[in-house]
Formats: sequence, C-alpha cells, structure tokens
Amino acid sequence: MNLIQALILGIVEGITEFLPVSSTGHLTLTEKLLGLRLDDPGVTAFTAIIQFGAIVAVILYFRTDIIRLAVAWWQGLFHREARLAHDYRFAWYVIAGSVPIGIVGFLGKGLIGGPLRNLWVVVAGLIGWSVVMFIAERVGKRNRPEESTTLKDALVIGVMQCVALIPGVSRSGATISAGLFRNLDRVAATRLSFFLAIPALTAAGAYEGLSSASDISASVGWVPTIVATVVSFLVAYATIAWLLRLVAKHSITVFIGYRVALGLVIAGLLATGVVAAT
Repeated sequence: MNLIQALILGIVEGITEFLPVSSTGHLTLTEKLLGLRLDDPGVTAFTAIIQFGAIVAVILYFRTDIIRLAVAWWQGLFHREARLAHDYRFAWYVIAGSVPIGIVGFLGKGLIGGPLRNLWVVVAGLIGWSVVMFIAERVGKRNRPEESTTLKDALVIGVMQCVALIPGVSRSGATISAGLFRNLDRVAATRLSFFLAIPALTAAGAYEGLSSASDISASVGWVPTIVATVVSFLVAYATIAWLLRLVAKHSITVFIGYRVALGLVIAGLLATGVVAAT
C-alpha cells in the first residue's frame, strides 16, 4: 500500500466511523476501488487497526466525561454512598453493554474477515438497515435523557452493536437506532453509542495489531498503517463534533437517502461487472 492509498483510507475511516453510514462498508468499497485484495489478511487487519485513530478521537473529545465516569466507578467500588450516583451506574452500563460485541466479535472473527467481506453484503446492509433507521425514528418517543439510561438499555444497544459486524449496517446506525427504540433522545442515544465504541474499537484494534503484525508487515506495511491511523484520528475528531450538533436538531433519517443511493450504485457496479464482489 502506498501513502496516497493510506491517506484516502484514513480520511474515509475518519468520516464514516461515527456517522450511520457504515465505515466498514465504505472501507471495503474504497479498498476494492484502490485495487487492494479484500481477502488479504493484512488488508483486513489494516481496516481494524486504523479504527484506533477514530477511537482516540472519541477518548479526547469525551475526556471530561470519561474521567468523571472513571472516578465515580472507582469511588463506588469502595464507598456505598457513591454507588447511588448515576455516573457509577452508567459506567457499569458501558462495561456491560460492551460484553456482547466482545464475545461475538471474537467467536465470529473468521466470518467477519472472510465471507462477510463481500460487496453484496455491503449493499444489503446499507439498504436493509436504512429501513430499521426509518422505523426507529418513527416509533421512538425520544423523551428519555441520558440520566434515565438503564442496564437494559445498555444491554439492548450492546447486542445491536453486534449486528454492525455485518458490513453496511453501521455500528453507529445500529446503536443509535437501538437507543431510539428504547425511547432515548437522539443526543443520549448518540453519546451512549460513542461510549460503547471505546471498548469495542480499542479491543479490535489492539487485537489485530498484536495478532496480525506479521500480516501488516508482509503486505500493507506499518508506515501506511500509521499514516492512515493518524489521519483517521484528525478527521474523526471533527466528525464527532459535527454529528452531535446535527442530531441535536435533526433526524438520523437524513442519512438514509445517501445510504440507499450508495447501495444502489454499488449494486449497479457489481451487476455490470465493473467491480467484483470479493
């Protein structure tokens, strides 16, 4: 992989990781258009590792909240009165909500990096989950702020995060939709989506970095990987701020038209043989 390809992929990752448009789907398509082999273990590892840049952006953007939650959680371990605070419970909710993706992601690693790395799967995920997003906006009451979050909310959203392992669905699209189905307001659902992303993406990036170091060295190379990771961090930080402002006033259905259009374009490219599915 050359540095231009790395730069492009870093930008794509940074823009799409937290928008409900599927970063994996965009990366899969972009990698294909750049002439990279989707079945190359190094490319698969690269895709997971550069997400770490986006997750560092989340950690820095929400650093005040994260420190507050960490302190509340630590105090609650030793002081009974501290356990009554919402921050203590919320910290446990994030931990509990992260368990499903850890289990499914580990057990399904072969499927995720193999058969699901298919552009027809991306098409199905983009268009199919758009219907779910539309329904979530219509049926969700959006009358519950972040302070009303419960363990059940976190577990439901955590389970839905597993669905996003299917390229095209979108991790943020799945988790925000789940939050809306639970009647959380858009900002609360989006913030919880970000918090749940931290353990999931950190674990995925660290695992791929440690277990696939030789694959990266043999095909993609570490310099392009590092470049793409840094670029994804810079772009993702700006995207986070923009998305939170957007959902405060607008429905996530604003992304549906783009998702469906992209899915149809990819389907057209596949049907005409311009690009191959794998």
